[in-house]
Amino acid sequence: MLMADDIALEIPADLLLPASGSGPGIVLFQEIFGVTDYIRSRAQDLADLGYVVLVPHLYGRLGDPVVEEGGEGLPRAMALLEEVDWQLAVADGVDAVAALRAHPAVAGGAGVLGFCFGGGMAFNVAAVADPKPDALVSYYGSALPGLLGLAPEVTSPSLHHFGDSDDYIPLDTVRDIERAVTEGSDDVTFEVHPGAGHAFDNPSPMFHHAQASAAAWQQTTQWLGRHLPVTAQATAG
Repeated sequence: MLMADDIALEIPADLLLPASGSGPGIVLFQEIFGVTDYIRSRAQDLADLGYVVLVPHLYGRLGDPVVEEGGEGLPRAMALLEEVDWQLAVADGVDAVAALRAHPAVAGGAGVLGFCFGGGMAFNVAAVADPKPDALVSYYGSALPGLLGLAPEVTSPSLHHFGDSDDYIPLDTVRDIERAVTEGSDDVTFEVHPGAGHAFDNPSPMFHHAQASAAAWQQTTQWLGRHLPVTAQATAG
């Protein structure tokens, strides 16, 4: 992972290049715990698929803290959310998409992907960015229940993942989200994973659901392959 010194943002960011040196871009938005080893590993997974990945540090204006994942860190992470200026963070996210699009390594469009806090951020960014991202992937976007008024503005092809046993976003709310994001759109994929709770992709034992994590990542990579494809030329370098 490289510090994105050649990308002009007001917050820190990390840039990962695929082995080929170029490819479509993905802005990856963090969970509430910050840019953790888990987020970095998912960024690397995307780079390994052939994507140029930019990870903006959305807590950069708060000193860029990283909080321990799991039960002990959760209260501090929730407190950090209270400190975040959401609209300023959205603006930082929009700037990150624009900066990644302009990066010379990016060819073939740019999408957004986020987990939990980042899933809602990706959705909000997709609603207001101009031009729109070429693809949106949101994992259990925690802010989505309060952002559904933006759904008509989210015109990018999108993939949403939720668990049906999420204590933070109950299944009735998940179904409300599904109705809002699919209404009037023919390019929304909505996956609800049996037995999975909130943050099921996070490897912390408090959250992880191995079956849902594996299934969702396979669905994500296949979906990205259709909506934000890495060309054979970029893969080969």
